[in-house]
Amino acid sequence: MDGPLLSVRTTLVFLLALLVGATAGGLTALAGESTPRGLLAGLAAAGLAVPFFNRLIDIEGSGSRQHRNAGAGVREGDGNG
Repeated sequence: MDGPLLSVRTTLVFLLALLVGATAGGLTALAGESTPRGLLAGLAAAGLAVPFFNRLIDIEGSGSRQHRNAGAGVREGDGNG
């Protein structure tokens, strides 16, 4: 293999999702629920954390571009009646 298996961004997203899942599962187990329920809670939290962190760690900056171009077509006197 020449390059890495995963990019740094992908590794960070998966690591953060793993931490969220482990925390949710551990807290569920500490709350007195059974081990399978804790495992399911951890897996659900990790599954929801992946798209969250994927959007949060945005390399391209696509979210910021939309805000900059939002008012590009409006001139100073338009819409003032």
